[in-house]
Amino acid sequence: MKFLCFSDLHRNGEAAAKLVELSQGADVVIGAGDFATRREGVEDTLEVLSSITKPAILVPGNGESASELEKAVRVAKWKSAMVLHGTGCVFEGVEFWGVGGGIPVTPFGDWSYDFSEAEAGPLLAGCKPDSVLVVHSPPLDTVDHDSTGQIRGSQAIREVVETVQPKLVVCGHIHSDWEKQCRIAKTQVLNAGPRGVLIEIDVTGD
Repeated sequence: MKFLCFSDLHRNGEAAAKLVELSQGADVVIGAGDFATRREGVEDTLEVLSSITKPAILVPGNGESASELEKAVRVAKWKSAMVLHGTGCVFEGVEFWGVGGGIPVTPFGDWSYDFSEAEAGPLLAGCKPDSVLVVHSPPLDTVDHDSTGQIRGSQAIREVVETVQPKLVVCGHIHSDWEKQCRIAKTQVLNAGPRGVLIEIDVTGD
């Protein structure tokens, strides 16, 4: 299955328009959060993205809440999009699980849609083996190195990946590691970024 993965558009309409074009080459589109900036502009961004007709799996970033993202999908009449946050879905036999927000809590203050590691645990609990896990925050010590080299990912997400072993993890959040990939055992981890990354994964078996 071929995925177009992206994250961290932050109201960039030009980048969103390019993703619409790229989506024609994908089976499923995955948006790993931060469509807005500081809780503003999510509807503007989704108005552009709503031209995507392929099935789209979205999670909120720390720049918008789950309810704000769900509302923007409805306003944009993006019929092929589904918002996941502590929830999952199945498409063509492939399990998807999504958890948005900043994990752990960011230093950005009240506007940031964040969760502690303890809060993240129950939200991640539905992730299944060989699934696709879509999160805004990366697993700890993967594609989560900030511009100073410090690791900024989530321990809770990493523990779930190590235990459950999904086929693919798509994340964003840490801008300095955009488009980088790594592996945790058999799980491929991608920090997508706003330009979009087309990635093909065999989701039918090992």
